[in-house]
Amino acid sequence: MPDFISNTSCLILLSKIQKLHLLKDIYGSIIITNTVHDEFGEELPDFFILKNVSENSNLIRLSKLLDPGEASTIALGLEKKESTLILDDYKARNIAKKLDLKFTGTLGILHKASKSGLLPDLKSEIIKLKENGFWISDEIINSLT
Repeated sequence: MPDFISNTSCLILLSKIQKLHLLKDIYGSIIITNTVHDEFGEELPDFFILKNVSENSNLIRLSKLLDPGEASTIALGLEKKESTLILDDYKARNIAKKLDLKFTGTLGILHKASKSGLLPDLKSEIIKLKENGFWISDEIINSLT
């Protein structure tokens, strides 16, 4: 199974709706950078693995374009080519796409959990996300549910 490397937004959102455990249920373990851990600011379960970027040139270049957590997540993804990144930010996803990196987001995780029977009511969880500040159009909600 490839590595999964998460940015902060997914952790915050899943934590707010009490679904952080889905990451373990679906992927087993999740890699995050110390920067992401610091941005999240809370204790994380033991299925999170801390790993830092070893090639600083990518991190420096990406830090000019993105916030520190997103920059470190993508930079680590460049080092671990077989990984899948977990990103929600539009700009970060576009950069990951241009760098030919695989990615998903919080909605993709919830959708996958729903398809595998881990989440009985996808629409209610998406609405909870929306109530907690996650912007998503009704059109996207309807396409997923």
